[in-house]
Amino acid sequence: MTENKEVPARTTGEEGKKSLNFIESIIEEDLKNNKNNGVVLTRFPPEPNGYLHIGHAKSICLNFGLAQRYNGKTNLRFDDTNPEKEEVEYVDSIMEDVRWLGFQWEGEPRYASDYFQQLYDWAVNIIKNGYAYVDDQPAELISQQRGTPTQAGIESPYRNRSVEENLDLFIRMKNGEFKEGEKVLRAKIGMTSPNMHMRDPIMYRILKREHHRTGNNWCIYPMYDFAHGQSDYIEGITHSVCTLEFEVHRPLYEWYLENVYTEGDIKPRQIEFARLNLSYTIMSKRKLLELVQKNIVNGWDDPRMPTISGLRRRGFTSASIRKFADTIGVAKRDNVIDVAVLEHSLREDLNQTAARVMAVLNPLKIVITNYPEDKDEWVKIENNPEDETMGTREMPFSREIYIEQDDFMEDAPKKFFRLSPGNEVRLKAAYIIKCEEVIKNTDGNITELRCTYDPDSRSGSGTEASQRKVKGTLHWVSAKHAIDVEVRLYDRLFNDEAPDGHKEKDYKEFINPESLKILKNCKVEPSLKDAQAESKYQFQRLGYFCVDKKDSKPGNLVFNRTVPLKDSWGKMNK
Repeated sequence: MTENKEVPARTTGEEGKKSLNFIESIIEEDLKNNKNNGVVLTRFPPEPNGYLHIGHAKSICLNFGLAQRYNGKTNLRFDDTNPEKEEVEYVDSIMEDVRWLGFQWEGEPRYASDYFQQLYDWAVNIIKNGYAYVDDQPAELISQQRGTPTQAGIESPYRNRSVEENLDLFIRMKNGEFKEGEKVLRAKIGMTSPNMHMRDPIMYRILKREHHRTGNNWCIYPMYDFAHGQSDYIEGITHSVCTLEFEVHRPLYEWYLENVYTEGDIKPRQIEFARLNLSYTIMSKRKLLELVQKNIVNGWDDPRMPTISGLRRRGFTSASIRKFADTIGVAKRDNVIDVAVLEHSLREDLNQTAARVMAVLNPLKIVITNYPEDKDEWVKIENNPEDETMGTREMPFSREIYIEQDDFMEDAPKKFFRLSPGNEVRLKAAYIIKCEEVIKNTDGNITELRCTYDPDSRSGSGTEASQRKVKGTLHWVSAKHAIDVEVRLYDRLFNDEAPDGHKEKDYKEFINPESLKILKNCKVEPSLKDAQAESKYQFQRLGYFCVDKKDSKPGNLVFNRTVPLKDSWGKMNK
């Protein structure tokens, strides 16, 4: 973990059962008191202005998980109140991400735009009750007049317009008679509250933009704070769970509800939890969009991005992300989670589910001089030692093979237990070989090794010689049978633990120039010839890899490195 560590609120008790986090405690108290008639209805309300990221994944797991735990339901509702930034592409990607994570919302997806007429009617009633007014001032001046947390704001000169005049102006705003920015509708609460959000906040602004669902039917759009709580109320949401930055918005959330609430209805309760902050990662959708627009990454689903689609393309599993969300728990204050915790969750999952295969990323050719030139044989190897039900497969072995360049050293130190001149190693599931000769080109670079093998040393042969011990075991592929593939070695996009935490520097200064290395003509065993998109494997001794679902094609496979084998977080916490 990094600085500002916090033990998750949901911990394991003496009996091995997880204790309740603070949100679960609230819900259980409500159920005990039969509040809301024992109903639990949560919601996940994304803005369709970008792709979801790992922080949203935590929120998805929390909202849907709470409903599942208490036999409730969860609505998916798009907060589509800003047509300037919203696109159907984002809507589609969000639905795909939620389903991929393993959740299904109640009924059809919902939209704040479904409620535009009801929201407008409520705004009219609030005006009639004397609690809203039309302001002719520009947004910049309104912002200046709000004052500071320690200094009261200045009332608008239009604050005391009559109800009749406000109604007339608001209707004319709706009818498109005014330009963008010419007028806004503001709640009439007060300008002295220490909470800046309560100082006559804007409820509606004019935006003459086509909406992805309502077209040009509306030219006024509700602000988030007005649309959010009212949409919760319309849907009968019982527990409106959101991140901690909305805590200061809660008094306004409740004020708006009081102005539309009817006795006997379900009144939503807003509950805040700490958002996910991940080391070596940025979570701002605005900045993620900038990375995409400036071609710093190759789209929202670039495997270096913290988006759900990027993580999926890199090879993360939905199970590992759900496990990660459960592991970090629900906190009441902001903290930073080490990205290694996320990687640890993935390794634990893939260790159980990913088949082990042979792949050589930087090939060095070996000719086994005493092996028959025309002979091929098949060696048996287990697919996953963690799961016997995954069975075994056979791999071809021949006179010429490839090993990793790093697995040979001409002038090896004493504790180098891989291949070197005169030294023996075992080829996994096959024979012991000994390096006899090093072949170099005119530039002095090693191009080939000449080795001999012990024909009685084959693994599993049952002979006494097969049990002979050598200190090094290498992975390999048969040169004759190998498949050429492209391998993309992904690393963290940023080389600073908190790229977004330096006020004097731009976060882009911390882009890791080594975040992507592309290796051509890598060699993999022939069993991968028909590997399907998103299939996941452990390349023996190298790490976990998956078939890229976007660029990989039959006969031209592309593998993405998901994570290396090293699990520093797991070791640190043992």
